Amino acid sequence: MLVRGDYNDQDILAYFTRPTRTINHARILEIRTGAKYKTVRVATDIELDEFLFAWPSIDPETGLNQRGDELLIKAREAMIAAVHIFNSAGLTFRTELFIVTCIIAWTYLLHACFRREGIDYRYKKGDGTVLKTRQGADCYWELGKCLRHSRCPTSKGAAKNLEFLLELRHEIEHRSTNRVDDAVSAKLQACCLNFNDAIKSLFGTQYGLERRLPIALQFVTFDEDQRSALKRNSTLPAHIEAFIDAFEHGLTEEEYADPAYRYRVAFVPISANRASSADVSIEFIKGDTEEGRKINRVLLKEVDRRRYTATQVWKLMQAEGYPHFNQQAHTTLWQELDAKNVARGYGREGDYKGTWVWYDRWVERVRAHCQEQSERYR
Repeated sequence: MLVRGDYNDQDILAYFTRPTRTINHARILEIRTGAKYKTVRVATDIELDEFLFAWPSIDPETGLNQRGDELLIKAREAMIAAVHIFNSAGLTFRTELFIVTCIIAWTYLLHACFRREGIDYRYKKGDGTVLKTRQGADCYWELGKCLRHSRCPTSKGAAKNLEFLLELRHEIEHRSTNRVDDAVSAKLQACCLNFNDAIKSLFGTQYGLERRLPIALQFVTFDEDQRSALKRNSTLPAHIEAFIDAFEHGLTEEEYADPAYRYRVAFVPISANRASSADVSIEFIKGDTEEGRKINRVLLKEVDRRRYTATQVWKLMQAEGYPHFNQQAHTTLWQELDAKNVARGYGREGDYKGTWVWYDRWVERVRAHCQEQSERYR
């Protein structure tokens, strides 16, 4: 542009400045006088014309440059695609598809952050040269490597959440899975919120996804009987259950309760006191308010409602068609799985000394065991 002579400095700045990259007038002076970049070849007339023809190459919603901000654009689009896939009606493989796609989104987001911070996120050989693929392209860090870097900007809770999803993805890649939606939905929701918080804090609030992803509408509500039926008909594969137990067994109570690791909300019907708020379908209540404490008491009561004795568990399995699953089989199973370790969340000490009660989670695990060993117990 300087050589062609048809542009003043202000015009040139307009072509190269954008929200994610601002350029000072002094840079143009340095190029004009040769103080910097003397070794850079001057673009040909054809190259300049191609540049002008393709300009501005700007995403109309965010103002991101489709070439210079490619990583950030891909990160946003991958996460948007992941949520759309999960919310699509009729899909039965949606959790697995969401996890694979959201991992791509997080990888691009951290690559964009590392590039801005000047961190070289390419694999190197022992001699310091860049490792190449068979096709000659640079080998970039995968998400796990990015999370382990000392300057990774994610919070501890968000990192734990992604580590969980990475391990679950390995299970998805190497083994077939059944319906795992209910078992990991809190982690998926946390992953979405963590991503949105990260992209806004790292690059700007204008890149948040709230406007692109509105509230999903529901056709159904669930009472207690419906929830129980869903649990019976949605069997978690044994290897997925074992992975989740092993992963969460290594977490501290603080890590497990961190909303960035798993995010749970309660949907309760509300009646508006004002006409202006009558159409609000979701209301966020702070946990430290009186209303929040009331809701929390109700939720705790709901969670702790169903308890089973050992006899009830094995008799329930017999009623479901496994007559040879008896007291001895039940005892052997809980001993092998160390199921009375309270950290596993299968049950707790009963109201009377020396007694033990089991939760729905243990019933689901026993049911999965019986289904896997159906020939043995039928």
